[in-house]
Amino acid sequence: MSDDRPLAGVSILDLTWVGAGPFCTKVLADFGAEVVKVESARRPDQLRKAEPLVGSRGIEESGYFANRNAGKLSVSVDLKHPQARGVVLAMAARSDVVINSFSFGVMERLGLEYEDMKSARSDIICLSMPLAGRDGPYRDFVGYGMNIAALVGLMAMGALPARWPVGTGTNFPDHLPNPLHAAFAILAALAYRRRTGLGQEIILSQIESTLAPFADDILEWGANGNVSSGAHDDPQAAPHGLFPCRGEDRWIALSVTGNAAFERFCRVIERPALATDPRFADHPARRAQAAELDAIISQWSRRHDPRAAVELLQAAGIAAGVVQNAADLVDHDPHLAARGFWQRLDHPVMGKTLYHGVPARIEGIDSCYRSSAPLLGQHNDELPRLSGLTRERIAELKNEGVLR
Repeated sequence: MSDDRPLAGVSILDLTWVGAGPFCTKVLADFGAEVVKVESARRPDQLRKAEPLVGSRGIEESGYFANRNAGKLSVSVDLKHPQARGVVLAMAARSDVVINSFSFGVMERLGLEYEDMKSARSDIICLSMPLAGRDGPYRDFVGYGMNIAALVGLMAMGALPARWPVGTGTNFPDHLPNPLHAAFAILAALAYRRRTGLGQEIILSQIESTLAPFADDILEWGANGNVSSGAHDDPQAAPHGLFPCRGEDRWIALSVTGNAAFERFCRVIERPALATDPRFADHPARRAQAAELDAIISQWSRRHDPRAAVELLQAAGIAAGVVQNAADLVDHDPHLAARGFWQRLDHPVMGKTLYHGVPARIEGIDSCYRSSAPLLGQHNDELPRLSGLTRERIAELKNEGVLR
């Protein structure tokens, strides 16, 4: 079957692992690139051991890994073996792009930095995404999404007034800004090479990339000298926030702006007199008495199922939504169901498993995944095509422990 996806014919040598790097290469695979993931039994991707796990705790049973690596090939090369360098360079010679997410200095110690890759293919594109870039006082720091979230102020933004900061509950930098900025940089480099014939090296600092979503807070400090009071506040709205509903740990989010909207809101919660109550009669008063107003709203919201409450509010033109959990998203969200977002793929070990779909749809192109995440070393037999090495040489490398 021919592949009509936009990146068909682009080959990616993937030396990334854990979160941001594999998500970047997955995005490229989603749109047709052939992505060859390199890891080994000696040092598999840490995500292979990450929960949720299906069955036992084997390295082929992580739903997290499967979701981030669908559609890729896997070859097992022990990068610490003295002969691994030659294998990787042979694969690089047949690749358009090489991506790694190692800490600064790892690729240099392996003899696989940009100049080495250029010796294999002169127009190759190499992207590295270390925590802090190649220079600066943080250059040698090692960390993950949670560390980055703290360094850029994301933890503080997730705090409620007078409460400890809690962050986002996940490694946010690994899932949005960093992999997508990396993917965009690679696409730009491919376009540049098509125009000029030149490859290039790209260094993406994950700290700097993660700062991108917080432009309003940076501007507020730079222009006015004010530190944001937290992600749950909106100075233009009152009431504004999260409110408990009927059921265990069930919530809605709502936001009301302006007196007319507040009057409609008061009718929905069956307290129309609040609209003319001096305590809440205008926006400054509602902001000043926010705690008292929130307590009144909570009395109403606790009596309602979250979806029923949201339907009432939205019908009155009030901005509101259910604070959804995984069960809501997969089993009950009508929009995701209507778009066919969720996909289920057959996995050799886990069986039929659930995957996020591809959010961007391109007219006339099938957005279904072509394959599930690969088993470790599943595509070693394709190394003659991927590297140009003979089958005899590959058998020798396997016997010598390079391929494992």
